[in-house]
Amino acid sequence: MNPIFALMRRRETVDCTVEINNTFDQLGAHVRFDNGVVVQPGDEVLVHGAPVAVPYGRQETFRREATIVRAGALERAWTRVTGDFEMMELCEFSFTERALS
Repeated sequence: MNPIFALMRRRETVDCTVEINNTFDQLGAHVRFDNGVVVQPGDEVLVHGAPVAVPYGRQETFRREATIVRAGALERAWTRVTGDFEMMELCEFSFTERALS
C-alpha cells in the first residue's frame, strides 16, 4: 500500500456473518455485514476468529467480528480507474478455428 494512501484511511469494526458452502453445487464463502454496512472499492476487510474447515457436503454459518479499513477518496478513485485492467488479468480467453454448431 502506498504510504500516502495510508494517511487517509480509517478503521471500522463491525459484526458479520460468514457463510461457507462446500457442496457439489457450491464452493464459496460470503461475508454479510450487520447494520447495512457497505464495502466500497479500495476498502480492505479482515475477518477475525479462528480458521474454519467445512467438510465436503456441508454448509455452515459463523458469527464473527470484522475490521474494515476504509480507503480515502484518492485511493478509491485509483481503484475504480485501475480495477478493470486488473480484472482482465483474471480472465482467460480461448479461440478455436473450427465452427461450433
